[in-house]
Amino acid sequence: MIRTAVPGDVPRLLEIYAYYVVHTAVTFDCEVPSEESFLRRMAQTLAHYPYLVLEEGGVIQGYAYAGPFVGRAAYAHSCEVTIYLDHLSRHRGFGRMLYNALEEALASPGIRNLYACIGDPVTEDEYLTRDSERFHARMGYVKVGTFHRCGFKFGRYYNMIWMEKLLGQQDRPEAAQGGEDPEA
Repeated sequence: MIRTAVPGDVPRLLEIYAYYVVHTAVTFDCEVPSEESFLRRMAQTLAHYPYLVLEEGGVIQGYAYAGPFVGRAAYAHSCEVTIYLDHLSRHRGFGRMLYNALEEALASPGIRNLYACIGDPVTEDEYLTRDSERFHARMGYVKVGTFHRCGFKFGRYYNMIWMEKLLGQQDRPEAAQGGEDPEA
């Protein structure tokens, strides 16, 4: 079952997230946020974007949400997406289900561009693999940029990549303004 997150979900969501903070470089957070801080983040997201949880047998197995991309008005049709699954629930299709539901929820407010900011190892190690990049590629995202050695965690540097997915029909400025399409 996929539903909108509620404040009572915070302890379980934080439990899922804490694993990635403490044991991986999937997130560049180096300390687990407090429940109050996590709840504030969730409330800020829910004010404008979807924040979804996936339950199986009444237990939350993962969550995904969207947020502003850059935060300026011209980017209103773009957003950044984030997903975390219980580390014991990976490879069960939950990520695909959550992202599909998130995309559906984002289509109605007219979001067209999705961006994922992903930790990327210089060399895969015990803290970070390229699994997230591979997952996003399977979901239709393409890599559009790399920031080299910008994150430092566990005594080593990691890259950060941006991946993009374009949803639906992309309007062309010429068509929107009534001009001719030079490629037609």
